[in-house]
Amino acid sequence: MASSSIRGGYWPTWINSELPPSSINLALFTHLFYAFLQVDPSTFQLIVTNDDDRMLRAFSEAAHGHSPRVQALLSIGGGDSTSAFAALAADPASRAAFIQSTIAVARQFQIKCLLTDGLDLDWEHPIDTDEMANFGRLVTEWRAAVEADSGQPRLLLTAAVRFEPSFQWEVPRSYPVAEMASALDWINSMAYDLHGPWEPNTTGLHAALYDPTGAGVSGSDGVTAWVNAGMPAAKVVLGMPLYGRTWRLTDSNQNGVGAPAAGTGPGTDGVLRYSEVVQFNRDNGATVIHDVNWGEAYSYAGTSWVGYDDAWTAERKVEYARGPGIGGYFFWSIGQDDAAWTVTTAGTGLVD
Repeated sequence: MASSSIRGGYWPTWINSELPPSSINLALFTHLFYAFLQVDPSTFQLIVTNDDDRMLRAFSEAAHGHSPRVQALLSIGGGDSTSAFAALAADPASRAAFIQSTIAVARQFQIKCLLTDGLDLDWEHPIDTDEMANFGRLVTEWRAAVEADSGQPRLLLTAAVRFEPSFQWEVPRSYPVAEMASALDWINSMAYDLHGPWEPNTTGLHAALYDPTGAGVSGSDGVTAWVNAGMPAAKVVLGMPLYGRTWRLTDSNQNGVGAPAAGTGPGTDGVLRYSEVVQFNRDNGATVIHDVNWGEAYSYAGTSWVGYDDAWTAERKVEYARGPGIGGYFFWSIGQDDAAWTVTTAGTGLVD
């Protein structure tokens, strides 16, 4: 990575009261993503509520008021957007309506908020081969429309994607990598949630950098898979979580990775923000392990177990990213770090 590497972060609107845009530590980022705008399932136009209008204005003004200037992108979709994207991407007229709406909103906020720098597609996830093909058509047509929008600053186009380009469960399918490599400025590889409550019987590191078992379920394996599929390394941006996933051990004496478990541990749905992980470790005198084989941290106290990224992990992920020359890294999501921005800060000094 170089000084131009991406240091991104997603800012979810539901934390506005806790972390308004004016309180973001902007020195830690080159790019910020407003998460999320939604799509009207009937018209396929972007929905911009009064709250969105107000928050987008504050978001963009904060990013662009910082020196050096932070680029602000609008992220569209999120985890509950699958059906809307599937419907709009299946029809040329619907794709066109969506694309023109996104550009219009971006340009609207160019006037209102100095500049909106780009658009991010967060379709989680196309569920079959037809939807994957339509994904490719959508981003290709989106790029063509952006390039035709002459006389305006060029909008960035990005997409948040699975950690690897292929799905081997349910319906086997793969992202249209050739079209994505041509149309998108980069992809945000969501190298987290690799394990979770859907695997209740064994602990797992949900954002491991490496996979010593050879199963290929890790951030580095995902990067390799994307590059091998044809995505330029410089267009792959590695995702890091600012939260941990927990399990309840069946035997407190068996407490490593892959230990027997009986469902989730502390936290809603077995999730703890990094700030809550710090408190859990402190309050319970937890044993903290930095596992060099997996490239991730975990801790345990009694029968409670949590796998997470911390400063040690973030440093190693940034060090890793410099090797294959990938585009940078991003965090999901800012506002979950501790008050000192410990994890978010950790890798910044290694970008050279």
